[in-house]
Amino acid sequence: MKANLYYNYAPDFVKYEEIERPIVGENEVLIKVRAASVNPLDCVTRPMPYIFRLMFGLRKPKDARLGRDVAGQVEAVGNSVTRFKPGDNVFGVCRGAFAEYACASESKLVVKPDKVIFEQAASLPVAGSTALQALRDKAKLRSGQKVLINGAAGGVGTFAVQIARSFGANVTAVCSTRNVDMVDSLGADRIIDYTKEDFTKGKQRYDLIFDCVGNHSLLALKRLLNPDGMYLAVGASPEGRWIGPLARLLKTYLLSWFVKPKLALFLAAITTDDLTILGTMTESGKLHPVIDRRYELRETTDAIRYLAERHARGKVVIVM
Repeated sequence: MKANLYYNYAPDFVKYEEIERPIVGENEVLIKVRAASVNPLDCVTRPMPYIFRLMFGLRKPKDARLGRDVAGQVEAVGNSVTRFKPGDNVFGVCRGAFAEYACASESKLVVKPDKVIFEQAASLPVAGSTALQALRDKAKLRSGQKVLINGAAGGVGTFAVQIARSFGANVTAVCSTRNVDMVDSLGADRIIDYTKEDFTKGKQRYDLIFDCVGNHSLLALKRLLNPDGMYLAVGASPEGRWIGPLARLLKTYLLSWFVKPKLALFLAAITTDDLTILGTMTESGKLHPVIDRRYELRETTDAIRYLAERHARGKVVIVM
């Protein structure tokens, strides 16, 4: 089968090559991949901050597989798998989604709704779960609350705008001029074009600032919060050779001990319950995955490079 692998941390690290099809494990499902989507974690290898090399491999990656979000058709199942059978259409997360076939744990997959196409399903797991869990569980967003979403045109941001509106929140979305119409179509109540206006100097106060970018100082953002409000970071600038995006997250964590309102950071945990919720919302039309560009499997390097430029509108998808 054809797959995209990376063996070092060089700028053009992805190799498109022929490898053996993976062997399904006891609790695993072998998927014939129909679509996959690119996430920032797939881009962190260019260049790889040193802190991440402690996890992924100091001199070269411990695991050469790339890609997490996956949607496709079940090809085979392990002996202990009970929820799926060959022929089922599924989506979820795995290791090595940028390939013709991939193995995933049964516990990380759900059945794809019939009215949701594979490209949409592949867009949901990481970005959709991050937005849903952060707003619902961490921020406990309620109807009538005012939320500002910084980076509203990105993968997580486009989901966050729609999910926040579905909760009944009043949404202010921050994006660039070229994305204003797209973000408006997602249901934002107010849009701030950051090329024309610095929202940190405004007078509006918010119950929640949902930050998908990390391009403003924490103190400037803290000033925009109501006394019982929350700043919630789910994204950060990747610059820095030593700890990369963790620098912003570390600052947020340290400041959270000394200042009010609340400063918090969030990482999603993929669950079948939430994958099911995201699939149902998409099938019903309450959630519309925004897909910016589609690339073929052999063009995965170009897809990753494009997302790394940090100008993608919504999700970047690999299609088979």
